[in-house]
Amino acid sequence: MYSSEEILAMVNQGLADLRLERQPFGLYKPIRYVLSIGGKRIRPVLMLLAYNMYKDDVWRALPTAVGIETYHNYTLLHDDVMDRAEVRRGKPCVHKVWNENTAILSGDSMLVMAYQLVAQCPEDKLKGVLDLFTTTALEIGEGQQYDVDFENRMDVKAEEYIEMIRLKTSVLLACAMKMGAMQAGAPAEDCDLLYRFGESVGLAFQLQDDMLDVYGDFATFGKRIGGDILCNKKTYMLIKALEGANEEQRGLLEQWIEAGEYDPDEKVAAVTALYNEIGVRAICEDLINKYFEDARQLLEKVALPAEKKEALWQYALGLLGRNS
Repeated sequence: MYSSEEILAMVNQGLADLRLERQPFGLYKPIRYVLSIGGKRIRPVLMLLAYNMYKDDVWRALPTAVGIETYHNYTLLHDDVMDRAEVRRGKPCVHKVWNENTAILSGDSMLVMAYQLVAQCPEDKLKGVLDLFTTTALEIGEGQQYDVDFENRMDVKAEEYIEMIRLKTSVLLACAMKMGAMQAGAPAEDCDLLYRFGESVGLAFQLQDDMLDVYGDFATFGKRIGGDILCNKKTYMLIKALEGANEEQRGLLEQWIEAGEYDPDEKVAAVTALYNEIGVRAICEDLINKYFEDARQLLEKVALPAEKKEALWQYALGLLGRNS
């Protein structure tokens, strides 16, 4: 079996080998840029780890894995435009290097490329893989729309937020795992368990990402700390802060949310201080732990010897910064 490091190297090589010589140059240069600035490649690595639990010829599923990563990066191009983000993975966003129109158009082309790559799976698995991928792509758009809708609401509930991040983030991890297992000929029950495992890992990962946006540091996070606070994103942390705040604290939070002009550093510091007073970090960590435990139990049910699942489990531990 391959290690996650070996699989990551395969994915990076697969991305580097993509043929992007088509014209016009201005359409494909941003694609080369965004695919070359790194990233954890979580989704393709998860896909190939799932495949490798059942088969050793991992390279056969590489085009699909590269397709998933291309699709993921397409969503990032558009998300960065919508979020008015400036930095991605420590580098200027595509719309900052070029412009918004270029980011949108290059992103659209990446979506088409992703479908071309995913469709290179074995012919007998093609319909199931494409059906799953298409459903997932629709769900991600639905999650993004919920995220946009939440910007203008002050009454977003925690369960609504969890459903939004399930759609926007978790389903692609789940899709990747199931697609890997499907292509390897895994039993249907295992495929479904691995999908749910991916969902749980994805929810824990996104909640942790939200927490790092407040409590992380630029060097490891790769983008500005407090970006969600500045955009008034209705994250789980903000929702729980509004829910648990006393009258004075809620008033201060609402003032910062409604402020038209402010010093960005001052706003981030003030809202973070309120989060600390209300105790939302511990609340968020408790939910992360819950989804982590759900994932562990789901993987235990997959009908394979423990040693076949070890590489995947260790990778999941690493994603969430855990040792066991």
